[in-house]
Amino acid sequence: MSAPVLLTSGDPSGIGPEIAAKAWALGERFVWLGDPRHLPSGTDWREVAEGEAAGDGALAVLRHDFAGPALPGQPNPANAAGVVAVIERAVRLVGSGMASAICTGPINKKALKDGAGFAFPGHTEFLAHLAGVDRVVMMLACPGLRVVPATIHIPLAEVPGALTEGLLEETIRITQAGLISDFGISAPRIAVAGLNPHAGEGGAMGWEDERMIRPLIARLQAEGLKVTGPYPADTMFHPAARAGYDAAVCAYHDQALIPIKTIDFAGGVNVTLGLPFVRTSPDHGTAYDIAGRGVADASSLIAALKMAREMVAARGW
Repeated sequence: MSAPVLLTSGDPSGIGPEIAAKAWALGERFVWLGDPRHLPSGTDWREVAEGEAAGDGALAVLRHDFAGPALPGQPNPANAAGVVAVIERAVRLVGSGMASAICTGPINKKALKDGAGFAFPGHTEFLAHLAGVDRVVMMLACPGLRVVPATIHIPLAEVPGALTEGLLEETIRITQAGLISDFGISAPRIAVAGLNPHAGEGGAMGWEDERMIRPLIARLQAEGLKVTGPYPADTMFHPAARAGYDAAVCAYHDQALIPIKTIDFAGGVNVTLGLPFVRTSPDHGTAYDIAGRGVADASSLIAALKMAREMVAARGW
């Protein structure tokens, strides 16, 4: 793999630049795309050209100047356009073969909306737009678990209406394709969580599991997919259950994220499946409350960088 993994700066007022410097110091190799003025004071860095390998020594920086300085914990609206432009530039570089993968630093959606009129719910949707892809899937992964929420950032009250057969089927199919292409699993086993407590308990606690989810799974099984469920979500995530599948598709955000953040809070990775390029991200936000204090944990970023390289290798790039 000659082309580097690009790490986008994210919001420079958050912990992104800090954990980038920590990850480099701990031996990770990548090219950081951002404004070097925003790196922690005293960071040893060197400027590289587009497509240049990260190498060793000082932190490799692909320079992208922002409009203003960065004050830890205080988002600067003047820098919002720079945050967006860095993401756009990273997609252009990975699309041209000058980067092997993108690992994205954390952003704050409100800060981007306020400062740059950002019209997307988050990174995932923006990357899909830039790639010209209609539908992508968010996966959270750690060594012991991979989970995919079929619905994401919507109120819980809206989940039953949003969880259609078409959405769930598309989510399962994209998950299966991603497990094959990005994780090297030739015949993925996918477990599907029920929407209702006890997976509806035969209709006693809701009809969606019996009337929609179970027939969909049967149809996919008839095609040869190794999909099972719906399972009661409260019994899907203990060690013996997790050994029976490669990924769990869940009905909604917290049903998926609570177990993985319980199992591996610091080391979880956000992966976008369905893109024409590899994208990972640490599974946390900007953490304005601790930015600039030197206490941010780089574990999730390190895991995201490692996973990006593994996914690139699985794709044979």
